[in-house]
Amino acid sequence: MAKIAVIVGSTREGRVTDKLAAWVAKEAADKTETEILDLRDYPLPFFDEAVPPRYNPNRELSADLKKWTDKVAEFDGYIIVTPEYNRSMSGALKNALDNLGNEIADKPIALVAHGSTGGAQAVASLRITLPGNGAVSLPNALFFTDQVGEAIDDEGVLKAELQEGPYSPQASLTGLIDSLVKYSDALKTVRA
Repeated sequence: MAKIAVIVGSTREGRVTDKLAAWVAKEAADKTETEILDLRDYPLPFFDEAVPPRYNPNRELSADLKKWTDKVAEFDGYIIVTPEYNRSMSGALKNALDNLGNEIADKPIALVAHGSTGGAQAVASLRITLPGNGAVSLPNALFFTDQVGEAIDDEGVLKAELQEGPYSPQASLTGLIDSLVKYSDALKTVRA
């Protein structure tokens, strides 16, 4: 069974990204070994290294960075859940990705976004960024246009009316998870 991390891509006060991530993790747990990685639990320094981490074999990590990179390295694939801030991903998420070396190289990443346009521009920004980490972003993504705070309860359950139909958020997430599992299995051979 694939080991998947659901990364909460926001740290701001009053966020709803964590509710969206809870729903995603709950649904993924039926088909994967799933763990939520909340960026709030990883206080990372602002990236300012002279050499990109992927190309620095002599990189020395602070305790906080080591905690983040070691945890991320444990997984076969990822689901990044991100809001859209100023037509991009959050600064905290970008910094978390910038601080990675090869931990996500040749591993699949599914993208789930929310915002006024479903987070489409955050997804576009991530699709530009992730190849720099050597990661493989899946061709499909989930663009959540409904108000997350009203659509998902505190236990990570999606409202019943959003679970119905072939174009529902539920159907989109199910397809995304199925695709992530397939890519995860396939890319294990690439990493071997």
